[in-house]
Amino acid sequence: MFTTKTSPSRTTDHAHTRDIQSSNGRIIRNCGALPRRRQHPSQRRGVAAVFGLILTVSLIVLMGFVADLGYINVSRTELSRSADAAALAGCWELYESKKMSGGVGDEYSVVTAADQYSSANQVASMSTELRDVAGGIQIGRYNPTTGSFDVSASLADSDAVRVNLAMNQSGNGEIPLFFGALTGRDSQALSVSSIAAFQKNISGFRQPTESGTTVDILPIALDLETWQQVVDGATTDNVAYVNGKIQSGSDGFFECSLYPTGTGSPGNRGTVDIGGANNSTSDLRRQILNGISPQDFIDLGYPLEFDSNGELELNGDTGISAGIKAELEAIIGQTRIIPIFQNVSGNGNNAMYTIVAWEGIRILRVKLTGPMKKKHLTIQPAPVLAKYCTFFDDGDQQSAFLYSPVMLVQ
Repeated sequence: MFTTKTSPSRTTDHAHTRDIQSSNGRIIRNCGALPRRRQHPSQRRGVAAVFGLILTVSLIVLMGFVADLGYINVSRTELSRSADAAALAGCWELYESKKMSGGVGDEYSVVTAADQYSSANQVASMSTELRDVAGGIQIGRYNPTTGSFDVSASLADSDAVRVNLAMNQSGNGEIPLFFGALTGRDSQALSVSSIAAFQKNISGFRQPTESGTTVDILPIALDLETWQQVVDGATTDNVAYVNGKIQSGSDGFFECSLYPTGTGSPGNRGTVDIGGANNSTSDLRRQILNGISPQDFIDLGYPLEFDSNGELELNGDTGISAGIKAELEAIIGQTRIIPIFQNVSGNGNNAMYTIVAWEGIRILRVKLTGPMKKKHLTIQPAPVLAKYCTFFDDGDQQSAFLYSPVMLVQ
C-alpha cells in the first residue's frame, strides 16, 4: 500500500510575523506591519513640559481676564448705586427747595446734594465727582407716558433730576485693572445714567396697609374756578408763611377762603364724606387732625380715585359746623390735600360733588364765629407730598402743588 507523505506548510504565528513554505520548498517570511518605533522617555517628558507650560500660561491669562471682568461688573454695580443715590438726593432737594421758594426750586442746592451723595459712595475705592463734570447733573421734567426727560424745562416746571455718572478720561478716571499686563488692557471706562422724579399726574389714593397710617386729606372741597384764580395770582397775597410762622405780608402764594363758601348747592358749604355716608362732626374732627384712615377707605365702598373720565363723586355734608373750629386752628401752618370739584348737584345732605383734581394747600387763618361774611378758613397753595397716591396712565392731567414721593423712574 502506497502512501503519499505531504510535507505540511511551515507556519509560525507571532504578533507580527508568519512563515510560509512555497511550492518549491522555499520559506518566505511575512513580517506584516512593521512595529512602531517607541519614543524615548526623555522626549515624551519634553513634549509634556511644553504643553503644560502653554496650558499654565493660558490658564493664568484666563484667570486674569475673569478676575478683571468680575471687578468691572462689581464696579459697574457700585457706579449704578452711586448714580441712583445721587439722583434721589438731588430730586428730594428739588422738592424741598420748591417748598421753601414758592414752587420755583434752587438749582445750587440740588447740585450740591447730588454731588455729596455721589462722592460719599465710592466706586473701585475712588470717589466720583459730579459737580465739575459737564452734564453730570441735569434738572428737568420727566414724562411718565413716554419715559422722556426734558432738560430744557424751566426750573419752576422741573420735577426730575438726571445723573450721568462716568469714570473715563474726561472725569474721575477709568477703573484700573489688575491684570492689564496679561490681557493687554490696563483700565476700563464705565458710565451710567439714573433719573429720579416726583410725579404730579395723581389720580387718587389707595388704602394704607400699615395699621395707624393715614392720608392727609382735608374733607373740605374747593371749586375749580376759585382754585385756578389762586394759581393764576388773581386773588390776594396778604398772608405769608415765613420760617414756620404766619404773618401779614406777601410770600408769593396767593390766598382764598376754603370754608364756609358758596358751593352752588343750597344748604352745603363744601364738607364732603370720605368714608361712611352722613359723616358726623366727630368724623370730620378726626379727619381734619389725623387724615383719612384705612377704615374710612373701607367705609367709602369704592376707590378714592378718578374714573376713566377723570372724575370722582363724593357726597356732601349739610350746613356749617362750628364744631370743627378747634381742629382747624390746631393745624394752622400745616399742609393738607384737598379735593377740587368742578360742579355740584343736589341740595344739603344729598349734594354730590364731582371731584376733578387733588391739590396741596396750607392752612393760614381760621375764623368760624361772628357774621357769615366774616367767617373764613384761609388757605394758600403749598407743595405737599402725596403718600399712597395712584397715577393716571398718561401725564397730561397733573396737579400744580401735589407731588408723589421721589422715586427712581429710569
